[in-house]
Amino acid sequence: MDILIVEDEPLAVQKLVKLLNLADVPSRVVGITDGIESTVAWLKAHPRPDLILMDIELSDGQSFEIFNLVSIDCPVVFTTSYDEFAVKSFQVNRFDYLLKPIKKDELEQVLKRYKQPESATVRSADIGELVDDLRKQTRQPEFRSQFLAKYQQQLVSVDATEVRFFYTREGTTYLFGRNNNRYVVDYTLDTLEKVLEPHHFFRINEQFIVERRAVSQIHSYLNGQLTVDLDSGGIAQDIIVSRDRIRAFREWIGR
Repeated sequence: MDILIVEDEPLAVQKLVKLLNLADVPSRVVGITDGIESTVAWLKAHPRPDLILMDIELSDGQSFEIFNLVSIDCPVVFTTSYDEFAVKSFQVNRFDYLLKPIKKDELEQVLKRYKQPESATVRSADIGELVDDLRKQTRQPEFRSQFLAKYQQQLVSVDATEVRFFYTREGTTYLFGRNNNRYVVDYTLDTLEKVLEPHHFFRINEQFIVERRAVSQIHSYLNGQLTVDLDSGGIAQDIIVSRDRIRAFREWIGR
């Protein structure tokens, strides 16, 4: 099978190519694109692939827009990190999808299903119904981009992009910034967990919510547990990931 991969994360591309090489169904990656514009250009310039593995969130927008710009006459399987509610939209509208992180056996099932030349293709009208249903199924929460914090008796606004991690100590919640300053915030970690962008922040235990880029080292610990070192000037090292969060943490850090 000739396969086009549409994915904007290099690590995800590497993992997908590796899984394709390990799969029982022989395949060949004939192209890799990372956005709407590059995908449209590739499809116009190359022969029809047998299958497209297409991520939804691309560098320049959602991949659904591609179907409005070019005719696609081959099967498409969407790869997605969407939650269980959004997945219902794929099921109701009879679209094939692979949830990230993609598993080898699930990928093989898709390849076997589409190795037949008469496999169904995706029509623009079908995509329109899927997009409408996704909008109904998924709620778009408003994540906080600024936090009012106290620093040296002053109130300051800290941008979410400047946060390395939040932590609690003796009933007080602290924000540790990329400038190595420590701020006091009037939020509990339970509240912060609901208002922080989950792609960037993860609660690793009852005391810490960490930003992805702040994780400098991950270590194996006793009985299959993990500890992490944070980019914090040495003040947050060997923090144990809660046992019930290990699997979710592995998936989050590997995205």
